[in-house]
Amino acid sequence: MTASTVAGTFGALREQLTDAATAFAGSPDALGAILAGMVDDVDRALGERLEIFPVCHHSPASALAMVRRLRAKQPRVIYLELCEDLQPLLAELHNCRLPVAVQAFASELSGFPADWGPLSVVAPITEASAEYQAIAYTLETPGVELVLVDRSTDHVFQWSPRAQPTGASSANGPTATAADSGLHGDAVGVEIGDLRPRFAELEAYLLHHGKVRHWSEWWDQYVERPLADADHDTYRQVMVLIGSLFRRLRPAGADRLDRDEDRERYMWTRMRQHLAVSGVDPADCLYVCGAFHAASRVEQFGLGSTADDFEITPRTDTRWRYGLIPSSHSAIEAQFGLAPGSVSIAAATWTKEVRRHGLSPYRLDGHAVVQQRRGRTTTVPSPTAPVGDRLSGFLAAPPQLDGLDEAELRGWCVDIVRLARRNGYLASTADAIAVFETSVLLAGLRNRARPTPYDFADAAVTCIEKDVVPGRRDVRRLCEILLGGDRIGQVGYDALPPLARDVLDRLEPLGLALEKRTVQRALLDLSAEPALARCSDLLWILRHLLPPAAVRPIMGERRLGHRSVQESWDLALGRHQRSLIELGYEGVTVEQVLEQRLRRAVRGPDATAAGALAAVEDAIRLLDSPRLVDELGTRAVELLAAARTVDDAPDVLRRIRRLLAHHRATAPTLPAWCEAFVTTGYAHYCTLLPTAIASDETDVRQVGAMLGFLFSMEGLALSLGCDRSQLELAVAQSHPTAPAKVALLWAGRHQLGLLSAAELRARCAELLANPLVVPAFPQYLAGFVHALEPVPGLAPFVVETMSTAFAQLPDPVLLPWLPTLITTLRDQGPELVPLLIREAGRTFPEALPELDAWVPPWVASPPPARVDDQRAVAAPQRQVNVLLRTHPEAVDAISGLLGYDGGWLPADESPADPNGAAALLARHPDTVDAVTALLIRQA
Repeated sequence: MTASTVAGTFGALREQLTDAATAFAGSPDALGAILAGMVDDVDRALGERLEIFPVCHHSPASALAMVRRLRAKQPRVIYLELCEDLQPLLAELHNCRLPVAVQAFASELSGFPADWGPLSVVAPITEASAEYQAIAYTLETPGVELVLVDRSTDHVFQWSPRAQPTGASSANGPTATAADSGLHGDAVGVEIGDLRPRFAELEAYLLHHGKVRHWSEWWDQYVERPLADADHDTYRQVMVLIGSLFRRLRPAGADRLDRDEDRERYMWTRMRQHLAVSGVDPADCLYVCGAFHAASRVEQFGLGSTADDFEITPRTDTRWRYGLIPSSHSAIEAQFGLAPGSVSIAAATWTKEVRRHGLSPYRLDGHAVVQQRRGRTTTVPSPTAPVGDRLSGFLAAPPQLDGLDEAELRGWCVDIVRLARRNGYLASTADAIAVFETSVLLAGLRNRARPTPYDFADAAVTCIEKDVVPGRRDVRRLCEILLGGDRIGQVGYDALPPLARDVLDRLEPLGLALEKRTVQRALLDLSAEPALARCSDLLWILRHLLPPAAVRPIMGERRLGHRSVQESWDLALGRHQRSLIELGYEGVTVEQVLEQRLRRAVRGPDATAAGALAAVEDAIRLLDSPRLVDELGTRAVELLAAARTVDDAPDVLRRIRRLLAHHRATAPTLPAWCEAFVTTGYAHYCTLLPTAIASDETDVRQVGAMLGFLFSMEGLALSLGCDRSQLELAVAQSHPTAPAKVALLWAGRHQLGLLSAAELRARCAELLANPLVVPAFPQYLAGFVHALEPVPGLAPFVVETMSTAFAQLPDPVLLPWLPTLITTLRDQGPELVPLLIREAGRTFPEALPELDAWVPPWVASPPPARVDDQRAVAAPQRQVNVLLRTHPEAVDAISGLLGYDGGWLPADESPADPNGAAALLARHPDTVDAVTALLIRQA
């Protein structure tokens, strides 16, 4: 078929459209050029030696036309508009239950902005699509080759605008958010045959005059149903005409136009290269692309083009991983901006039309369905046979009057009422009749010969939906379920990556069908069946790597030094198959993936010491790898030394205490990294304490954690070579202004022996006596509460101070002060309040009647000593005298050090002043207090 023949064939149509444009617009210039150009596009596409088959994505009409054409032509090579690097995955489709999506995934980027990662591209495939029929035909027919000719997934992102992230957009269609895209996540969607107006006013005009709400509904009424019964030539001409219309009526200068034209140049270059290498006759080939690209006007269009091949840029060094993931009708709708339920309706229409026309579609179910039904023969048209003008007849013919299928509509009405009653609606037979009549009425108002599924859904909502939805599903969702439901695909075992297969094999002793999408309960009695310990270890790792709902523990826990004897799990691996498959892109086993993630967590730009300690805990709990623990611990020391803030000090203190307790209980000595962490942390927090305690950006919780680290780790740090003078200098240089931090510093000075309990009590009394400070006194109490972390022995004093405040403050001051106290304690120290409550429980009387006679211990004066008590004290004194006389070397050494040359009294002679030493110590108590504090710290 030559171009002149086609031009002559469509000459009459071109003249008719030009005359119509002149009569309508008064001039053939603009409108006439558009209409004539559309006919020229059809001329050009049909005159090409390589047969172009235009399609629309997820279109039953395109799938039906594809089945008919494949049966008739039996092509040897099919060129398909799909990313060329996805071709190796198509052979695994026979192991899957549709719909599924072909995915390319990259987490390690090279040549792309870092904030784009991870990159993901998906191409969903359903049975009611022309591309699936072409794929199934080539895979099940010997001697047929399938060639994907669209740009690679790497070029999808190379050609994306750098000004905006591309993580949640569609490469060919409307954008979809990560929350809406369901099983596809935030992947970029690529589709074959995106056919939708790019001109917003045109789409709004078509929807308004078509009396429909969504583009999917308009397409179903005015394109899908008329083309379902069309022959091959009519189908091709109409689809190219629609593609040309949408191509010409779109905003000029759009960036997407340049990308679309580059894709067309890319595809024609790849096809010409393949034909040159393979030597296949173009008459034996078929080019399957979107109708939009079939009306292309790029210079590389056609095998007879003399233009140079399109220069294809090399791919970046990004490492792409490929696999199949489950998809669903709702995920496809959300990804590409289709109406809810439209893909399910398309699947139902496909099944109905296949049955009505008696076709045998191609399926990848282990055998090819290649035999046609008896009594039906198809003649392959000659490549040079002229094709008549089917387009004029199609455009001029009135819509086909398809009678009402009352049985089908009546079945829908009865079933929707039954389904509504199961979901809590008070529907009855009268509602079924009302839905039937309303469906017919809506179809008439919308100029339809018969009600469509969209009319039926609107009628059901109108007649059954009430003010509130009694259950989780509304009536529109019930209609979607009735008309086919949200079919969810599944990737078969053989098509899974090695990691996913390894997980299923290792969990096989549980005896569960983990490929099902239902939640299954696994019970593990590890004492009775020790062999299940391996399953338990794997489940805890999956709990760490997969979403929370995929593997959820019901009973049992795994923490440092503890393993449960019995465990219970809710497993939903079949429902989260996509997450398990994407996990397989990172490694061969889950242990390898976990180790890689822990290393990345501590080596990333936002890594912190607290995060590194958390990684150490995970390595101990889940992997039990001393080598990895030492590596992560060493990195934690480096991160702590490099930190310039103390934001994560509370988390650091909690985790290092837990790790030290674990190592002390399980090993004879501490690991080297633990000792380094303590010494580094001691010096680090001593250095930052003066700055942090004076900064307004550092809250009291973080300062309390710093002091907690310094005081609780002091003994170990000093034994490892640290100098206590660092801490004393840091405290001396600290000058806070916030009340809470002032109280915290007082507690620290008290712990160091620089502030006695009496002085601390006097300062609090001064605060309560100052009416200007009383409103801020809750902040001081909050500081004392946080001081319980570094100085737990201060709990009685805090109870005393709070009780004194309640006793001394008058009601006009106390009542407004109480809400501030409660909110301050709740916001700044909720984890320390229980410690305070326990101390109050030990201090106050247990019964209410005892409260009247109760005297606070800090108020009661000590009772006079009795004779029995004096004798009880004298007995130990005699024992001390005997001990010192028996071993006089220590006393002689101290006397010589002090320069005292006096000797010992005879044993039978008593001293002249037996109470002289006691009186001396009573007059000068500082020495005794210092010795006592020293002995307490060493203990």
